[in-house]
Amino acid sequence: MIIDLRSDTVTKPSKGMLEAMMEAKVGDDVFREDETVNQLETRLANMFGKPSALFFPSGTMANQTAIKLHTNPGDQVVCDKYAHIYNYESGGVAFNSGASCKLIDGNRGMFTAQQVIDAINPEAYYYSPTRLVEIENTANRGGGSCWDFNEILKIKAVCNTNNLGFHLDGARLWNALVEKNENTKQYGDVFNTISVCLSKGLGCPIGSVLIGDEAIMKTAIRIRKVFGGNMRQAGYLAAAGLYALDNNIDRLVEDHKKAKEIGQMLSKLSIIKTVEPIETNIVIFELNKNVNENSFIQKLKEKNIHIIGMGTNKLRIVTHLDYTDTMHEKFLEILKNLTI
Repeated sequence: MIIDLRSDTVTKPSKGMLEAMMEAKVGDDVFREDETVNQLETRLANMFGKPSALFFPSGTMANQTAIKLHTNPGDQVVCDKYAHIYNYESGGVAFNSGASCKLIDGNRGMFTAQQVIDAINPEAYYYSPTRLVEIENTANRGGGSCWDFNEILKIKAVCNTNNLGFHLDGARLWNALVEKNENTKQYGDVFNTISVCLSKGLGCPIGSVLIGDEAIMKTAIRIRKVFGGNMRQAGYLAAAGLYALDNNIDRLVEDHKKAKEIGQMLSKLSIIKTVEPIETNIVIFELNKNVNENSFIQKLKEKNIHIIGMGTNKLRIVTHLDYTDTMHEKFLEILKNLTI
């Protein structure tokens, strides 16, 4: 039995999801004739109270499209130093949009409205014009941390005052909604654009959706085409998303519970220096200096457990719907008796 905890992207479609995919009614989505894609887009737009949504092959493409919609070459995007758009999207902000990032030194991937104010460039010709504020909820490198919605509202007020766009990388927003007992309409009321992922906690094989205000989304489909993201009979994939929205959101609390139990076990081990606070399904922990990161990973791999290193002796574990109760009990027992 292999226990893969590298990411919540390693899941495979369930029997029910596969059946929904095979029964999908499809058409050519480039002609906007795939009724299942249209159904998914309409449903998500309505969930967030927005007029427009567009299906994408990946969260990176959805985020990069949003950034291009909000900016022109030479503009600047304000984001956290841990932001996915800065660290894990292959320099796409610069490559695709010709924009730069003003990095905020936040706390576990999150920052304050005052820090946004401090990051906005003066209006002088030798400064890059600040045009967009981007946040990530949950924050991946922050250990699946959840934003305080009141702080989000304060940042929105700053954006309104300074005529800035506001984009949410909601790759794991579903986890935040479940953990904080929040709802999609709250977020739709605040952000100009929102990307949500279907292939992480919700267990789909592919897919993210960009949701937004009509004025800014009017050229989103053209940008998706430029990026090579238009698909044909994509309804088979969209059907997985519809199934996930019906069946896989509420169960995220199970992943959160398991992650917290893993964190509790790790905190008891003498080889562990620190365990980051755990709110959702991501566990980030740091080994003592005398413990080699690669040796630790290899030791677990020998026991058919796969996790991922983040460098500087930090490692990440992510729980997901394919991580069963049996796997969980086995992993906790292995951790309890682990020696390096």
